[in-house]
Amino acid sequence: MADKNKLTVRILVLVIVLLALAVLYAFAIRPAVTGLVTDAQVGAYNQGYMQAWSDIYSQWAQSGYATIPLGENQALYLQGQVVQTQQTQPVQ
Repeated sequence: MADKNKLTVRILVLVIVLLALAVLYAFAIRPAVTGLVTDAQVGAYNQGYMQAWSDIYSQWAQSGYATIPLGENQALYLQGQVVQTQQTQPVQ
C-alpha cells in the first residue's frame, strides 16, 4: 500500500512540474521569443524602408524625377526639383 501512495505522489509531482513548465512557457518564454523576433522584423523593415527612400531621393535629386514601382504594370513617377533647405536655430 505504501508503494502505491509513493507512486501516486510521484505522478502528481510530475503532473505539477509539467503544468508549471507549460505556464512558464506560455507566459514567459514564448512572449520573450516573440518580442525578439518582432523587434528583428521591425528593424529589418525600417532599414529597408530607409534604404528605399534614400534610393528614391537620390534618383530624384540627380535626374529630377523618380520612379516608384507600384505593381507589375504600374509605376508612380515623381517629377520636380529637390530643394535643399537649411535648418534654422529656434529663437530663444
